[in-house]
This record gives sequence, C-alpha cells and structure tokens, in this order.
Amino acid sequence: VQLQAFGGGLVEAGGSLRLSCAASGIIFSIHDMAWFRQAPGKQRELVATATRGGKTNYADSVKGRFTISRDNAKNTVYLQMNSLKPEDTAVYYCNANEITWPKRNYWGQGTQVTVSS
Repeated sequence: VQLQAFGGGLVEAGGSLRLSCAASGIIFSIHDMAWFRQAPGKQRELVATATRGGKTNYADSVKGRFTISRDNAKNTVYLQMNSLKPEDTAVYYCNANEITWPKRNYWGQGTQVTVSS
C-alpha cells in the first residue's frame, strides 16, 4: 500500500498550491480520504475529508479557502489551497480510511507546505 503525496512547496501569503495524493495497493473507492497537517511543535490536525460518496468536510480554519476532491478513476485525492496564510505552514499528510471491515487506515509520507509572510 502506498499513498504518495506531492505538490507542496514554498509560496507567498495569498498564493495557491494544489496537493495530490496518489494511492496504490488499495481499493480506492471503499476508502474515505482525508488530508491532515502538522506544524512544528503542534499536534497533527484534520484539514479536510472526502468520503467515498463525495461528501466533504473542512476544518474551520480552512473553510472557504481549501477544496478537497477525489478522482476514483485515478485513485487520487487533491487539496486545492487558495489564499494561503503563514499559519498554513505545515507538513501535509494524506490519509485513507477503509470503510468496510477490517477498516484499515493508511498514511502517506507527507509533503511540506511553507507560506512566507
């Protein structure tokens, strides 16, 4: 099983980035997908989720700025990040949660997003 996240980088405040996470080794369509992030010295936090049915949910801190989407045909989940702020700086992780038994959970390796002020 592999969740390969990419698309991070350095961007100025107000800019945009698009993260992608390509999954392999899982049946993508039976997994809820999510993006988490972890800033230095802070706990990992949930950023956005996209259920297998396409329902989305967002942390209050990113509502209206970030959009999560998934392409089941490409086994890929995306995170479009607009109006980035310095406080969005973190390592962003992709997560896959199997919705049927045995309900396994998988993490990607993370991609660094740095927003300069």
